[in-house]
Amino acid sequence: MATISPARSAFLHGQWTPADAAALYGVGDWGKGYVSVNPAGHVAVMPTKDPNRQIDLHEVIEGLRERGIHTPVLVRFNDILTHRLKEIRGAFDAAMAEQGYAGGYSCVYPIKVNQQRHVCEQVASLAVELNFGLEAGSKPELLAVLGLSATAGGPGVNGMPIICNGFKDDEFIETVTLATKLGRNIIPVVEKFSELELVVKHARAYGIRPKIGLRVKLSARGAGRWEGSAGVRSKFGLFVSECLRAVDYLKAHDMLDCLNLLHCHVGSQLYDIKVLKNAVNELAHVYCELKKMGAGLSMLDIGGGMGVDYDGSQSAWSSSINYTVQEYAADVVYRVKSVCDSAGVPHPRIISESGRAMVAYSSVLVMDVLGTSKFENTLDTEAIEKALAKETQPPKPVLDLLDAYRSMTDRNLLEIYHDATQARDEAMSLFSLGYMSLPMRGVAEQIFWATCWRLLEKAGKKGELPEEFEGLPELLSDIYFCNFSLFQSMPDSWAIDQLFPILPIHRLGEEPTRRGILADITCDSDGKIDHFVDKRVEKKTLELHEVRPAPGSEADGVVGVEPYYLGVFLLGAYQEILGDLHNLLGDTHAVHISLDDHGGWEIDEVIEGDTVEEVLAYVQYDVPDLKKAMRLDIEAACRQGRLTLAEGKSLLKYYDDGLEGYTYLEG
Repeated sequence: MATISPARSAFLHGQWTPADAAALYGVGDWGKGYVSVNPAGHVAVMPTKDPNRQIDLHEVIEGLRERGIHTPVLVRFNDILTHRLKEIRGAFDAAMAEQGYAGGYSCVYPIKVNQQRHVCEQVASLAVELNFGLEAGSKPELLAVLGLSATAGGPGVNGMPIICNGFKDDEFIETVTLATKLGRNIIPVVEKFSELELVVKHARAYGIRPKIGLRVKLSARGAGRWEGSAGVRSKFGLFVSECLRAVDYLKAHDMLDCLNLLHCHVGSQLYDIKVLKNAVNELAHVYCELKKMGAGLSMLDIGGGMGVDYDGSQSAWSSSINYTVQEYAADVVYRVKSVCDSAGVPHPRIISESGRAMVAYSSVLVMDVLGTSKFENTLDTEAIEKALAKETQPPKPVLDLLDAYRSMTDRNLLEIYHDATQARDEAMSLFSLGYMSLPMRGVAEQIFWATCWRLLEKAGKKGELPEEFEGLPELLSDIYFCNFSLFQSMPDSWAIDQLFPILPIHRLGEEPTRRGILADITCDSDGKIDHFVDKRVEKKTLELHEVRPAPGSEADGVVGVEPYYLGVFLLGAYQEILGDLHNLLGDTHAVHISLDDHGGWEIDEVIEGDTVEEVLAYVQYDVPDLKKAMRLDIEAACRQGRLTLAEGKSLLKYYDDGLEGYTYLEG
């Protein structure tokens, strides 16, 4: 809409400031100290949560553009990833120290969360220092993790825990067994009983005493979108009766001491801490019982689940969590310690697989706005009068609409809305029956939309919108066309309605006077974002600024737009690896940014996005054949006089350059 909604009226007293923008977009709530708005009206990133060490995101994007790296671009902040891992480590250290917990803690990173090599290498390099580890859930991931743990180096690399989840075949188990002989601290987690038989088989064949984990199905249910991954109907794991059978099987093979780890998984993005407490309590009781039966248990893996507060409400809401990292750690440690102390069982090493919480904050997608589509909010009465004058008998619904528009006052808004709606419906019926011309239909639409705009503006000044008006802001919202693919860069937004914080990364010292939804450049009607972060409120439009024409563009006859950048935050978990090639739009550029020693920023790594040639080859096109076919077609057109030689040369150059170029639009 043309004006800020009444819900935002608190920001309209006095002059608009960057602080108002930070409050409007909830930056302080979901940013968790990593994101702010600086006095210049730009988004600032604080990788260590130190306000004195900020990175101006708009400055980064402008610097990248000067280097020929255009949006859309994924910016990864290495220092945020490092800080986040250390924050989790510190939270558990503090909880264990406060409660006298003696078992220790390790966090393992499930690489499925983001398998990009540069991300995994950074985690692996920190794992030794923090006593963290890695998790693999498939054969390709296992091979990647074994290589990562080798390249991490250092004297503690062989002590780095490697957890193996997911279904495992004979080859998988044999690889794990050989990795154990190599010296890796690798633990296959048994998901079904046949895997245990394979573990025992290969352990005997190679003469080793393996470390074995069991995943148990708990009665405690999960919470959130992935609650089905927990409970008795979960895809993976053994029932308690099967765990007891596993104990008997290992005892019969003199390997009960090899049962070192008990594992469960309550679900990803747990929004309610009570669910975690119940699950950990139950898991700890199972642990103690198995320990008393002679199992060599020393590790308790509580699985994933530590969530991210995407909307900043810190509530038991699907896009939020009602706890902090510190509370999560304190509750886990307390529950495990209480159960073990009561049972007289030594404290186990606690392992969590908190991948989402580790990497989500470290990545932001920056995209540029290509243009907008919007309803005009003014009425050209002179043009309307001329159109009506051409009609022998102007349709009554059109005259009624014009009368409603002209007779509107602050006191009759609801009456005018009802009259205008009825007149609009009558006009559409007349057109459908062939009793109204197309020009008159156009006039009716213009008057109706202008009436709605005016109604909304007047209602906004009075405070709360009448119930009948609640759909108008969404109906009248603009469409901002953005240079990105929803399906490639934020697939969870499309697939499961996941919310991600979105806001302009500059011009935040200006009041945003438009409201809109975002559309990507795919040809799919689903390629849009029409739900936005707001504390537990279904917010269907985003406050945005007017897109300005590029300086001098009108003189060329083609109106371009001044760069207007939007940032999508908290994208580090799952989005990159789940992204697809819809419309053959490939990976975006990715840039790694770090703080330098002088208070500024520096580029550590640039990973160029996919070229058109690369994505075509991925879907089995032979690019040389395409070039040859195009060249022959152009030659034939030149011979027949349909193209000049210069035109043919230009087209061929465009085709060749396009194949080598970015899959996204380049301004």
